[in-house]
Amino acid sequence: MDRSDGLAHHRARFEGAETDLVYFDGNSLGRPPKSAIARVEEFLRESWGGRLIRGWDESWLRLPNEIGDRIGRAVIDAKAGQTIIGDSTTVLLYKLARAAVDAQVARDPARTEIVVDTDNFPTDRYVLDGIAKERGLTLRWIEVDTAAGVSPEQLAAAVGPQTALVVVSHVAYRSAYLADAPRLTRIAHDAGALILWDLCHSAGSVPVKADEWGFDLAVGCTYKYLNGGPGSPAFAYVREDLQGVLEQPIQGWWGTTDMFLMGPEYRPAPGMQRFISGTAPVVGMLAMQETLAMIEEAGMPALRAKSIALTEFAISLAADWLAPLGVALASPDDRERRGGHVTFVHPEMREVVARLWQQDVIPDYRDPGGIRIGLSPLSTSFEEVHRGMAATRDVLKQVLLERAGLA
Repeated sequence: MDRSDGLAHHRARFEGAETDLVYFDGNSLGRPPKSAIARVEEFLRESWGGRLIRGWDESWLRLPNEIGDRIGRAVIDAKAGQTIIGDSTTVLLYKLARAAVDAQVARDPARTEIVVDTDNFPTDRYVLDGIAKERGLTLRWIEVDTAAGVSPEQLAAAVGPQTALVVVSHVAYRSAYLADAPRLTRIAHDAGALILWDLCHSAGSVPVKADEWGFDLAVGCTYKYLNGGPGSPAFAYVREDLQGVLEQPIQGWWGTTDMFLMGPEYRPAPGMQRFISGTAPVVGMLAMQETLAMIEEAGMPALRAKSIALTEFAISLAADWLAPLGVALASPDDRERRGGHVTFVHPEMREVVARLWQQDVIPDYRDPGGIRIGLSPLSTSFEEVHRGMAATRDVLKQVLLERAGLA
């Protein structure tokens, strides 16, 4: 499988990929490309160390827009001028969600509800709960199975004339359920609502067509499949015709028409610039450019094909090795409804994951009883998946023997 993999040559570009360590967490924190390490080192010595403050005028000021447009072009299929690199995912979610509900309530005071599902990522739920309290709005919860996600039927039943905003994850963080983004977007729009997509677990793994699918707003992180490094800044997408309508709530000097005029009042810049607040995190934007170059070279369809093949392989191994031990699949079996990771559940998985980490096999643990296998299509090999799944089988067997007093 590795010999026939058209993306296999990319693996050698990642730091540590040649070691025996099995990395099943590419959907949580991606491996660093070797060239990204070199880029950061060069920046520290030459750009920051040599150019100092001149670097702002020479290139740094333009990075949020330039890299944002690059993500738009290569990762989410959005035309230029609609995507920007900014703050953390949490802060960008707050900005866009708060701006959206304010605009909706101003247009129609009856729109007092935000629709979100019970298994959306905690940040999304916490941020929306805070906004609802701030603005006197109501959260309408969609109850979903933790092994699935929001279905079109569930969303259609939840939205209506009272809905201001819908917030959905394109790929569910726990189960990897891949939402039907075009259809859910149409359902929200038919109800007169705006929709904000969380792309954190799909950007760089699952093709997204933000413009074609009619997205209003989207936020995604860059430290997972884009390999930007711990705490690398997130990106925000705002559809072009909404940029002049939405008033972002965290007004800062970088979002003004002339940031160095430093005038007495805030005047929002045109376009996506207005959604920036403070000084751009330049160092945090460096590493992801190396992965963006690989995505541009390979294309998202090829990455998606490899991602599907990796998860299918892991599922087939689990059926042979783990299912006889009582392990169940907690992700969609249908490849078309599954993102780039896969979750298996068993009551002993917390202990299994802890022991696997001690053996340099690194998956995630997610309640209830889930081992989450994150497979990055650029840096993960099929042989690595085989070794990791074999180790999982062996450790689970040992734990079960110990629990039975037979070890």
